[in-house]
Amino acid sequence: MNRIKTAFLELGYIDILSGKDTPVHRIDPRAKLLTTIIFIITVISFNKYEISALIPFFIYPAVMIGLGELPFYYLFRKLLIVTPFAIMIGIFNPLIDREILMHLGTLPISGGWISFTSIMLRFTLTAGSVLVLIACTGFNSVCMALEKMGTPRIFAVQLLFLYRYIFVLIDEASRMTNARSLRSFDGKGKEIKVFSYLIGHLLLRTVDRAQRIYLAMLCRGFDGEIRVNRRLEAGNREVIFTIAWSAFFIAMRFYNLPLIAGRFITERIL
Repeated sequence: MNRIKTAFLELGYIDILSGKDTPVHRIDPRAKLLTTIIFIITVISFNKYEISALIPFFIYPAVMIGLGELPFYYLFRKLLIVTPFAIMIGIFNPLIDREILMHLGTLPISGGWISFTSIMLRFTLTAGSVLVLIACTGFNSVCMALEKMGTPRIFAVQLLFLYRYIFVLIDEASRMTNARSLRSFDGKGKEIKVFSYLIGHLLLRTVDRAQRIYLAMLCRGFDGEIRVNRRLEAGNREVIFTIAWSAFFIAMRFYNLPLIAGRFITERIL
């Protein structure tokens, strides 16, 4: 439980990263959100055997990380946490699709391994771009941008509350687990029955805590609208940012740049 708590508290470091003052952070959240959505749609539109055509799309998160002064190792570790889910999706592809589609030297490569690699690349690009978006924008600003772009307010508010108060839930569960550990001896108190009681008490305490939080929000004038300190101002910079990156994504969707470059180099050499 302590490790889970530490992992969630470390996740809160993203809020600190979103408070930096860089050219990327100063861009309107709506422009970054729209660009990321176009990026994700473009990436997932490739067929299951595409690999080389996906490589140029790594330019976008790399540029955002560089200009936003984001710690690559921290983002990479967060990406690794959810990587097993992507592996479970594609791990059986090599067993199902055994048709040989290419040879790497004398090594035959089946379509299953190619599709598995494509799944992992698309997962890395899409999940990484969302992580970069939150790190250079802030979850509050992302939720506000969703609301301003037409997303139902109740959905945006619930998404914000889920992110904000999951840390409170983890802290409450950690305190209950520590209390159980201090009252147990010789390994007792670790049965499934005990943990079922803990889950029930956690539910009751969560409901009570949620009611107190809601009443406190009402006392402070909460009316269901998301507000942040910064103002949303979309200007020429945001228009250029969105159009330029979108044009790049669409161009890379229809033109396989690594393949074209490989053919050009091969023709020059031969």
